[in-house]
Amino acid sequence: MAEPMDAKDVVAMQAIEDFPARKARTLRFSCGAPRSARLIGDGRRALFLRSRGSEDLVTALWMSLVNGPGADGEPAHQELLLADPRELLADADEERLPDEERARRERAREGGQGIVSYSVDEAGRKIVFTINGQLFLTTIDPDGQGSNTRQLATDSLGADGSPWLPVINPEISPDGRMVAYTTGRRLVMVRIDDREGLDADNAERLAYHDRVCGLADVSDRADWLPGAGSGASDSDETWKLGLAEFIAGEEMDRYAGFWWSPDSRALLFEVFDSSPEPVWYISDPANPDRPAASRRYAQALRANARVYLAEVRLAFDTQGAYVSRETFPIDWDSEGYEYLAAVSWTGGHRPIILVQNRTQSKDQVLEILESGHTRLLEAHVNDHWLDLLPGTPALTPDGRLICAFNDLEADSNRLTCDGRPCTPAGWQVRSLLDVADDSLLVTASKDPKTIDLLEIPLGCPGQGEETQVRVLNPSPGIWTGSRVGGQLLMTGRTMESPAPIMTHLGHSIASMAAEPGFSPQTRFVELGAHRLQTAITYPSAQSPYAQAERLPVLLKPYGGPGHQEVMLSQSHYWDSQWWADQGFLVVTADGRGTTGRGPAWDRAIHKEMKAVTLADQVEAVQALAEAEPKADTGRVAMIGWSYGGFLSALAVLEAPDVIHAACAGAPPTDWSLYDTHYTERYLGLDPQTYERNSIIRDAPALRRPLLLIHGFADDNVSIANSLRLSQALMAAGRPHSFLPLTGITHMTNDETVARNLLIMQRDFLYQALGMEAGGAQSPARAESDCAAGRRPLVEGRGSRHQGALRVS
Repeated sequence: MAEPMDAKDVVAMQAIEDFPARKARTLRFSCGAPRSARLIGDGRRALFLRSRGSEDLVTALWMSLVNGPGADGEPAHQELLLADPRELLADADEERLPDEERARRERAREGGQGIVSYSVDEAGRKIVFTINGQLFLTTIDPDGQGSNTRQLATDSLGADGSPWLPVINPEISPDGRMVAYTTGRRLVMVRIDDREGLDADNAERLAYHDRVCGLADVSDRADWLPGAGSGASDSDETWKLGLAEFIAGEEMDRYAGFWWSPDSRALLFEVFDSSPEPVWYISDPANPDRPAASRRYAQALRANARVYLAEVRLAFDTQGAYVSRETFPIDWDSEGYEYLAAVSWTGGHRPIILVQNRTQSKDQVLEILESGHTRLLEAHVNDHWLDLLPGTPALTPDGRLICAFNDLEADSNRLTCDGRPCTPAGWQVRSLLDVADDSLLVTASKDPKTIDLLEIPLGCPGQGEETQVRVLNPSPGIWTGSRVGGQLLMTGRTMESPAPIMTHLGHSIASMAAEPGFSPQTRFVELGAHRLQTAITYPSAQSPYAQAERLPVLLKPYGGPGHQEVMLSQSHYWDSQWWADQGFLVVTADGRGTTGRGPAWDRAIHKEMKAVTLADQVEAVQALAEAEPKADTGRVAMIGWSYGGFLSALAVLEAPDVIHAACAGAPPTDWSLYDTHYTERYLGLDPQTYERNSIIRDAPALRRPLLLIHGFADDNVSIANSLRLSQALMAAGRPHSFLPLTGITHMTNDETVARNLLIMQRDFLYQALGMEAGGAQSPARAESDCAAGRRPLVEGRGSRHQGALRVS
């Protein structure tokens, strides 16, 4: 007979039971965690965002300040609140966003509210941001001990119908005197009234007079963009100015559409015309009185938006007042290189851009000359594709060019300095964070489960030596950072702690984030001939399934290119632990195409995503039987979202003898319905390759339980993917279940939906695998069962699934 559980075990079981609801309320336990940190000034100050509590979505702007020495002789550390949205706006909780800003946040997977991004000047004293579409400026006091915040240009931007609205993506000039932003059709500049020492006793002096003026208007594009057409017309709405086009935000991680010059006397800005792209519609069937929303979508094998660049140069009088501007186009081979992947403009240099051809097998790094023409700095070619690496290309202060390099000979993703490798072979560089004349700050992996923060000296030999790499993070995990003048801020997560870690010059920045109340019981193994990095999560000690001799297997992969799941971070396995305590052995295996193992591993899926990624999950299951005696490989299910949803549906269609049930969330079932930049990178431009890699035609093969889940408002993976698969299954007479989600996008941030999705998938799999919902018992009931010696019915049969549309 099992011993009764103590109070600690009951609390842990209650935490498991509460997990779906708490995960939803806390935005996946991210509310209250410090984020978006950046060192400013001499590095003793750092800006970051954080909400006030574990269920508070509204993020505020904070500053970490290290002064020294304190009373104990050690540097003193303070955290100062600079700007609280609720103190600045009474309606800060009732967020109202322009459509363009809402779309940008969807691309960036931003679920927070309040101050979600900011821009700071070079001196680190002035910060601008928006709240509910209104523009604010925070100025830090000269002594760094305080600040004041005010709304900018209230006379021009405070009235409905103003031609200067909406305010999107504000960026302060490096000298702190101006703010530029876009309305989507205009590039606007606000000249900051920066008079200091305004006296509250003098109302006349207290009034600020920020000046607003337009720098570029898309309707005037013919004046400075030859051949682009001009004037308002039916098609004019397809033209946008100062915004990143959809594909840049979704697939290139480029969210900016304009860039200040380092001397604050010019701006580079993007203009794009989306009219070549097909028109797609997103409807809300639950509200038939509402019209469908139309949008342009960069659909694979179809035309992309046309992207242009222009530069506007500003002229000032002797008093520093703005007097005029001159605008001219930037010239590059946009027919041969249609993707504008990256833009960088740093001190002492002209701007550089990275452009790619349609299949991303060729790219060019170009310098933009004063004339508007471009000069080739480097060109790269790869038989498969060239990776985009965050932070590249970049120039060192003395003018050397740092680029990404997929070194196939050394099987390493590296960096080059003026064409020569400057990071050691064997390290997979993930991002470039900071560039100095003598060193680089990068994130990189040697063990694919970790991302280390490294300082690498420049000028090292081509192959590099281990001693030349300085690992800055204190323990294995997922790390990143910010560097100024030798000072360092680090952010990370590890397997040792559920809390996010942020340290500023060695001082911890507090996190208010909730913790799930349990620790993942996860071990890491390598499975199969491909040594698949795999995480296996077991029921916790207090779970009714802890002593089960055999457990059904739940595969929980992403499995697709450009992403990893198996990492040394507790937060990656909280969902897995919940599933394990519902009676599953949870297995996540990173197959070929996932990141962190080198360019050869990445490219193994080229034009064969479907076959290779499924083969690796099958390989994991087959190797699991030997690696883990608890694994009941006669009962295997798979769940996943996005590519993981595709892989889940694929598994029950093409490997039904290995995977016996699946829940497929937002699956791209037909790759011709996904976007250009992602899909064509891996599948190319041959329609037959898309036919071979899609799963619609596999529908007649279904003979295992399948639950499809998809949001009607998903503008990334259209619900047409699931509808077409369901239609094909219906035509073939194959029973399946379909759970459509009204008003839900690709992020599923709705609290009720996020909670119930977990519950409904669990119950579906209980029914599909012949399990009783023992994991749904309350802690008290589970304790009673264990104390009475009753064995959980892991191998029993039951049917508790409700809620999805059953299609027979």
